Amino acid sequence: MGETVNNRIRVTLEIGPKGKKVVAVAPDWPGLQRGATTEEAAIERLLAYVPRYAAVTKLAGMEGAFATHPVVDVVERTQGPGSTDFWGISFGFSGIDRQGLLGDELERELMLMQACWTFFDDVRARVSAELRRGPRGGGRDRDHIVRHVFANEQDWVKGLGVLTPDGALLTDEGLKAHRDAYCSAIRDYHSQDKWAGKKAKWPLRYLIRHTAFHTLDHAWEMEDKDLTAKEA
Repeated sequence: MGETVNNRIRVTLEIGPKGKKVVAVAPDWPGLQRGATTEEAAIERLLAYVPRYAAVTKLAGMEGAFATHPVVDVVERTQGPGSTDFWGISFGFSGIDRQGLLGDELERELMLMQACWTFFDDVRARVSAELRRGPRGGGRDRDHIVRHVFANEQDWVKGLGVLTPDGALLTDEGLKAHRDAYCSAIRDYHSQDKWAGKKAKWPLRYLIRHTAFHTLDHAWEMEDKDLTAKEA
């Protein structure tokens, strides 16, 4: 991409209305965000995931622009909705999310979202079908997680006017068609300066980073619960 590395990383902090959870978001790197109970803990968690996110930047061909030991610049604090406190996930829009995107900026963000998809596909191909359970036997297996991720994307893309047939994402051909349509629809909405959604409107920056985060969060979950080594 011809970018030069910067050892600083911009971070926005989304604070739940009751202050129970704070989410640190790296707006320049879609998918890199972590939640915790305090601002300091959220930033610390985000930084702990920087080495894992580096794999995504490599897939996108942007590893040269990504600092693996960055200095954090908190550039914005915003109040999120109740879901921020409940889930510890970003459900609000920052000022950066609301900013317009130039064409090359949009393509950069789409490349990173696509790299998150590629990373997810790699993880689901190599982890065990059965995943490590929680202390009380809770948790989901690999295929359950994959279907959950696909079902959410199938729902979100409706906000771009795209209807993906049920079950289509479970085939290689259908998954490629869905993802191509997802990106094409985002480009189309961008060209019209429109937000995604029919009733609940999402800025395109938010849609991209939320899609990337959800994909990565569950890819990392599968990695952390993989039983392949144990089976070997």
